[in-house]
Formats: sequence, structure tokens, C-alpha cells
Amino acid sequence: MRSARSVATAFAALLLTPLALSSAPTSFAQADGHPGPATVVPLGTPLADVLLIGGTVAPGPDGKPALWNVSTGKPAYLNAVDPVTGASLVSAPLPGADGSYAVAAAPDGTIYVGTYNNGHLYRWRPGAGNTAEDLGQPLAGQGFIWRVTTDDQGNVYGGTSPGGQVFRYEAATGAVRDYGQVVPGQPYVKSIDYANGKIYTGSLPDAHLAELDPVSGVVTEIPPPTGLGDIQDKSVYDLNARDGRLYVRISTAFPGPLFVYDLATRTWVDEIPAAHGLDVAPPGDDGEIYLIQQSELKRYDPATKTLTGTGLTFTGRVQNTRPIGWAELNLPDYPGKSIVGTLWRGEMFRYNPQTGKSAILPTAVRREPIEILSLADGKTSVYAGGFLNGGLSVVDPATGAATFNRFSQLEAVLETEDGKVWLGAYPEARLYSYDPAQPWSSPEYAPGPPGTPDNPKLAVNLKPDLQMRARALAEVNGKIAVGTVPEGDRLGGALVIHDPATGTTQVNRNVVQDESVFGITARKGIVYGGTSITGGLSTTPPTRTEGAVFAWDVAHSRKLWETAPVIGEGTVTSVVLGPDGLLWGVAGKTVFAVEPKHGKVVRRLTLGSTSIGGDIVATSKALYAGIDGARVYRIDPSSNRPPTVVVEHQHRRLALRGDRQLLLSQGAELFRVDLGR
Repeated sequence: MRSARSVATAFAALLLTPLALSSAPTSFAQADGHPGPATVVPLGTPLADVLLIGGTVAPGPDGKPALWNVSTGKPAYLNAVDPVTGASLVSAPLPGADGSYAVAAAPDGTIYVGTYNNGHLYRWRPGAGNTAEDLGQPLAGQGFIWRVTTDDQGNVYGGTSPGGQVFRYEAATGAVRDYGQVVPGQPYVKSIDYANGKIYTGSLPDAHLAELDPVSGVVTEIPPPTGLGDIQDKSVYDLNARDGRLYVRISTAFPGPLFVYDLATRTWVDEIPAAHGLDVAPPGDDGEIYLIQQSELKRYDPATKTLTGTGLTFTGRVQNTRPIGWAELNLPDYPGKSIVGTLWRGEMFRYNPQTGKSAILPTAVRREPIEILSLADGKTSVYAGGFLNGGLSVVDPATGAATFNRFSQLEAVLETEDGKVWLGAYPEARLYSYDPAQPWSSPEYAPGPPGTPDNPKLAVNLKPDLQMRARALAEVNGKIAVGTVPEGDRLGGALVIHDPATGTTQVNRNVVQDESVFGITARKGIVYGGTSITGGLSTTPPTRTEGAVFAWDVAHSRKLWETAPVIGEGTVTSVVLGPDGLLWGVAGKTVFAVEPKHGKVVRRLTLGSTSIGGDIVATSKALYAGIDGARVYRIDPSSNRPPTVVVEHQHRRLALRGDRQLLLSQGAELFRVDLGR
């Protein structure tokens, strides 16, 4: 997920700290000659859903096995669910944390959680009810704890980014030991587990597997599996130590090969294709391992290296366990021990090996508001796309009434002249077309009744072109232009031109060499774009120092010009064609204007104090630019009046509705700004 999925460092600066707000409208006076007072109207939180990532099966408050998970939100919550009824047993807030991949149980029943984006370690102790302790940030500067594990004494080990470090938290004393970067040059310890006195880690962006002696601190690399090939740009996404073996999945959030390593002989002994993450179950009484493989729960016999289907199948784009383990349910058709687990949207599953009985059932895990990542206006509605949890909400801009549709993380949304809505999704930089007049039915995320046509419908998947984020959308002569960010540890986004009439797609990689395309607009067959020097994960140093603007002739498939508008600013976050015919954009704290025929910069306005760039939109008379994530300026290009602050309000995204209204998002909240007359 993104994901999950991880959150790229390149985008961290765009995540703004929420500001406490009143629910009452707020007015702001304008300068003389400008329309006057603007009013900010709260429209509520249009997006809410369940997203579970990290988890474990461990004793709950009553000592019986429970399904432990962290639900993503602000704050995230540590949840324990009864695997028999789905009822909530624990719902403990984790203040300051957005979510977690990292949940582990100590031998005494204590639950530890490592989180993002604050990189803290939390602890829930038996008897604590709905309260978890914040143990602080084990390693300064490490904003992500990707996975945690515990040893026989209850000490906790965690893997981090951006330093690629491992730490130990001593349960008895609270002392922290920093083992440093495990594999030189690898900024992510993506997976970790403990076995027989050793710590095993897997890295990203290259698939290094390492063994750490927690006493001496000595690290020994384990050779990669035979047949894997080049380990570059691959990830040890999951790693489980089970009964003398390591189960190492080298993939992404989606299915990939699961390799089996024998710790006694120190050899790779098997490969299971198309395995789903995020974990395999602890061994059963006969040493058997359960996992999801090719969309079905399978029984794996490590002695004979055979897989046996159970008949329990999973659908949708993401079919990962979060977590998977054993529990006695004492239910009819579920005698003895059963396999239990949760799925990413909060459902739980169970399977009994004796009877073959299985089920997928709802749970009481609470829905959390979803941060708005993309925002767009339409003829009658406003569209809000969700970050990480994903989803698309269709919002009434007058009342804030919203219809939520479960979907992928949405980087960009665009309604075209024909009323169709285009969705730019993460990961794999996918482009979908959605008809809001027809029922929503997504086979990947939220299928409708049997026989319902796909809506949204997948038009483009740019994974083969090594692209990850469909970051920006624009309509150009009936075609859809897409600006993208590359996947993984690489530089170089793309400008993609998709023709819905013919179904053809042209991918133009490195329109600006080694830069991602963050914002686009179009007029008369020309696409204008703004770029960033960053890549997919920001683990590769940029080769350039400034973000650029460019012009692309769609009919002749060629770049007309390229300009770096602001020296020292690495990202042009947004571009728009102004009422004066110039191309306007935002780069950090500077708003600039470019003559669109030749790309000459004709105006620069320094309005902010930080390099947190924002969106810029244009009416028939003025431009509105979000600066510092805290103010929106009105710029009148036809006059010599200086830019004026329209509204002071924390925000992430800015969109325009007609000439008299703006839309702002702050975290999960949506606001309408009435500009007055």
C-alpha cells in the first residue's frame, strides 16, 4: 500500500501540521479595489475509512488470542479485535502517530508499536485498557519505524528510515542501543525479525538481507537467493523467522516471490511464487505454515515443500494479511485451533484445518478521517481524493454532503468538458476514467452487484514505464495529459498523453531530464508543466539543482522550451495560465510568470518565508496562490497593486470553483472560501 504506500521523503515537506479551527465561518478583509470580505466555510471531512497495515495475533485483555492492528489516522489507534465476534477489545490512541507497519508482542503480553511519521515507540501493557504509553523516539531523526520484533527477554528491536538503522529498546530499563546503519548505503530497514539470538533485517531500495548479532553488533550479510538476479531496485518487503527458517518476500505490497532460507544449513531451500504479504503464520502443530498465495489461503509444508489450497480466496487489489496467526474460537465448525487474521480494510478472516470451514467477516474497527491529497472542481460537485487510505468523495460544495467511494490513493482528479472524471492513482501511476452518472463499481476496491460494469475503468498502468505517481492531470484537445513521478530509487518522471478515443498512450520520459512532473496545465494543443528534482523515494541524490517549467507540443510530440524559473528552488509545485495569457507558477516561496511562447521569466514575486510550495489557480481576472501552506494571495496581473492576502488558513491543496469561490483542504477537512463581490 501506499501506499504504504511507504511515504516518500520527497513529499514529507508537503504534509502540513494541522491548525485548530472553529467550525464557524471566518471572514477576512480585502485591500481597497479588491472584492471584499472573503468567508471561510467548513464543509466537514468528506473521506473516512479503515486502513490497517501492521498487526499481530497475541493475547488480548482477557488473555485469549486477539487480532491486534493499528488503524491509520490522526492520530492512529492501536486496536484489539475479538476473532470470534469482531468486537472491539482495545482502541487506544497513539498521539502524534499517523499509522504503523510495526506491531509485535513480547512474551509477557506487552504490545509494542513502532510508528510513522514521528518514529515513536508505543507500549500497551495488559490491564491498561484503552491507553498506550508513548516511549518517545528511540533514534533521533528517524521518522519511520518500519517493523519491530521482540526477543526472549522482551526487548524490542526496530528497523528505521531514513537512516537504515536498527535499535534495541531494553524493556527492563528503557535504555536504547543504536546499532547504526545495517547495510552501508541502504536508507530503509524495511523488515526485521528475531530468531535464536540473532536479528535478521531486509533493506530497501536494494534487497540486502543481513544478520545482526545484538551483543557484539557485528553484521553479516546473507547472500541473496539464487535466481533472484540483480538485487538493485528490489525490496525485502517482508521477513518472518519461523521454526528455523526465514521466509523472505522480495517484492512490494503486491504479490512476489517468497524465498525460504534454512538457518541451520545457511542455504536457500525453496521459492514460493506469487506470495502475498505481509506475514506468514507461525508454524502449526505439525510445522505447517499458512500464507496467502495466488489469492488463496494456502498450507505450506516446509519438509516436503508443497502447497495445498484451503478454498478460502480473497479478491480486490490488495490481499495482504495484517496479521495472521492461530486462535481457539470454540465455535461450531471451528474445533481446536483455527487460522485467523485481518485484512487491510478491517475485515477479519478465519479457517479451520479440521473442517475446512472458512469465513470473511466485518469487525468493529473504527473508521478514521482520511487526509485529502487531491482536490478538483466539477460542474456540479467537488471531488476530494484520499491520501494512503485512498478513496474518492463527491462533495456538494454548498452543504458539504459527501458520497464516499472506496478506492486507491488519489494523487490527482480532473473533470473534463464531457463530464467524465479522470483519476490519477498511486501506485503504478494508474489512470482511470469515472462516469459519475453511473453506479460506482471498482473490482479492485469496492465491487458493485454482480454484472455491474467497472466504473472507474482502468485506462493506463505505467508500471512497465517505471512510474509510480500520477501526480497531475490536464485536458488537451480531447486527450488526457498526465504528469508522473518515477518508482523506487530512480530519477526521471514522464509526461504521458492518453487518447480516450483510440485508447492509445504515449509516454514521454525525462521531458525535463531527471525530474518528476508535479503540475501541468494546457491550452491550444500545448501542455505546460512544472517539475521537481526529486525522484521516487528521494534516496538517489538529484542531478539538478532547480525545478523547471516546460512547454510540450502534443501534435508534434516535442518540447518547445525549458526554463528554471527560480534559482535554488528544487520544485515547481503548480502551474496555471493566467488571465493575462502568461504561464504562472509557484516554486517554494516565489510566485513567477513566464511568457509561454519562448519560456522567458517576466515576473517574480517573493511572498513566503519557506520552501513549502503550494497550488496556484486562475479566474478570469485574478490569480490565487497558496504560500507557506498558511496563506492564500490574490494577484491582479492587470494592475500594479501588490499581492494581497485573501485568507490566512493552514492548507495543503487549493482549487478554484468559478470566479467567486476557492476550496481549501487542511488534513482531512475541506473548506470553501467565498470571495465576496
